[in-house]
Amino acid sequence: MQMHTKDNAILKGVLSLILILMMLEVQAQSSSVINLEEVKAKAKEKNTNLKISQQDYALAKAQYESSRAVLLPQIRLSNTSSFTNNPLNAFGFKLLQRDVEAADFDPDILNDPGNVENFNTRIELMQPLINVDGWKERKMAHLNLEASNLQALRTAEYVELEAIKTYMQLQLAHKSLKVIEKAKETAIQNHIWAKNSFEQGMMQSAAYLNMEVRVAEVEHKLNVAQSNIQNVSDYLAFLIGEENDAHLMPAEELILDPINAEENYALNMDRKDLLAMEYSVNAQEKMFQSSKMSFIPRANAVANYEWNDASFMGFGANNYLIGLQLSWDIFSGYKNIGKIHQEKALLEKATLEKEKYVQESQLEINKAKRQFADSKNQIELASLSLEQSKEAFRITSNRFKQGLEQSKDLLYAETKYHEKELEHARAIFNFNFSKVYLKFLTQ
Repeated sequence: MQMHTKDNAILKGVLSLILILMMLEVQAQSSSVINLEEVKAKAKEKNTNLKISQQDYALAKAQYESSRAVLLPQIRLSNTSSFTNNPLNAFGFKLLQRDVEAADFDPDILNDPGNVENFNTRIELMQPLINVDGWKERKMAHLNLEASNLQALRTAEYVELEAIKTYMQLQLAHKSLKVIEKAKETAIQNHIWAKNSFEQGMMQSAAYLNMEVRVAEVEHKLNVAQSNIQNVSDYLAFLIGEENDAHLMPAEELILDPINAEENYALNMDRKDLLAMEYSVNAQEKMFQSSKMSFIPRANAVANYEWNDASFMGFGANNYLIGLQLSWDIFSGYKNIGKIHQEKALLEKATLEKEKYVQESQLEINKAKRQFADSKNQIELASLSLEQSKEAFRITSNRFKQGLEQSKDLLYAETKYHEKELEHARAIFNFNFSKVYLKFLTQ
C-alpha cells in the first residue's frame, strides 16, 4: 500500500510539473485580455481591409474631382525659344516682335535673313461652354463616388461582423480548452484508481492499458486545443491590427445570448451594399447617355495672350486672341457607335448583376433564418443531452468503482459526457453567431 501511495505521489508530481511548464509557456507570450467592444473599436480603426476600402473611396473621390474639367477653365503658361534662318519664319518673328523696318523689305535680306531669334511667352485659356457628354460623365463619377462610399461603409460592417465572429471563436476555443482540461483531470483520476486496482490484482492488464490510452488521447486533444486557441488569436490580432505574436484572451466567457421571439427578418433594400449596386447601375446609365451625347457639338471659349521679344524673357511686343471654338465629331470611323454599343452592353450587364445580387441576398437571408431556427433547436437538444450524459457518467463511474461496470463502459461514458460538453459549447456559438449574422444581412 505504501508503494501505491509513493507511485501516486510521483505521478502527481510529474503532472504538476507538466502543468507548471505549460503555464510558463503561456505566460512567456505577450498575453492581452480584450473585450468585444475593444475588438470592434480596434477593427474599425486598424483593419487592413477597411483601410483598402477607404482608399477605394479616395480614388473615386479623385476621379470625381478630375471631372471638374468639364466646368472649369484650363490655363497654360509656356515659353518657347526659337532660332531660325528660314526666310518666312524670320520675317514672321520680326512682325511678332513689331520690329520690321523698311530695310527688311530688301529682297537680299528677305531671301537671306541670317539667324533670327524669337522668345515667345504665352498664356492660353480654354473655358468649356457646352460639353453635354462631359456633364453626363461628371454625374457618372458622382454616382460612383456615392457607391464607393456605401461600399466602404458596408465593408466596415463586414469587418465588424468578422471581428465578432472571431472573438466568439476565441471564446469557444477557451471554453473547449477548459472542457478538455477537466477531461484530463478525470482521466488522470481514473488512471490512478485503475493503477491501484491493477496492482492489487483487481483489474486486468487490457483494462488498465485502456486507461493509459485515454490519458494519452486527452493529452493530444489538449495540445490541439491550445494550438487552435493560438490560431484564432493570431487571426483576431490580424483583424484588429495587433502584433501577430500577441496572445489575446477574451474578457467574457462564452454564454448564451437571450432567446427572444423571432423577429421579422426581411431583406432591406436600403442596405448599403444594395444601394451601392443601385448607384453603380445609375452611373453606368449616365455613361451610356454620355456615349450617345458624343454626337452633340462641343463649344469652348479660347483666348491667349503672348509676348514676343528677341531677348530671353523679354516682353517687348504683346498681342492677344479671343475666339469661340465649335467642334463636332461627325464620323470617327465607327468609334462612337461602337462606344454606344459597348456602354449599352455594360448597362445591361450591371442591371443583371444587381438583380442577381438581390436574389442571392434574399437566398442568403432565407438560409440564415433556417440556420437560426436550427441553432435554437440545437441549444435545447444539446442542453438535454449534456444533462443526460453527465448523469450517465456519474452512475457509470460509481458502478465501476463498485466493480459492477467494465473499464470500457466507464471510458465510453466519460468520453460521451465531454463530447456533449463540447457540443453544447458549439451550439451556443452557433446560436450567438447566427443571430448576429442574420442581423447583419437585414440591417
